[in-house]
Amino acid sequence: QVQLVESGGGLVQAGASLRLSCAASGRTFSNYYMGWFRQAPGKEREFVARISRSGSLTAYTDSVKGRFTISRDNAKNMVYLQMNSLKPEDTAVYYCAASTLINPNRDAADFGSWGQGTQVTVSS
Repeated sequence: QVQLVESGGGLVQAGASLRLSCAASGRTFSNYYMGWFRQAPGKEREFVARISRSGSLTAYTDSVKGRFTISRDNAKNMVYLQMNSLKPEDTAVYYCAASTLINPNRDAADFGSWGQGTQVTVSS
């Protein structure tokens, strides 16, 4: 399995930006489809974004389209989530995840490796 470590979370005001980073190690990073998920208190973990192995294909949940951008740098074994125009409802623990499936769904069960999460708190 690949090991994942997230960073970049924090406390910001509504309208601000944050960039989350996820460092991967242990396996060939470019073999993995990557995703970001989030979990707010009392809620289930939800899909945020995913990116294909080459980085050419991306997908987002509707609530973040136009505000968040997922990207990856296979040479550095890194995946990023640029979050702009943050809203209080974006407050959650954000998790980086990796999948060995050819085309994983937006389902956490399709992702077999997870980081420990990074807290993002957006104040109004």
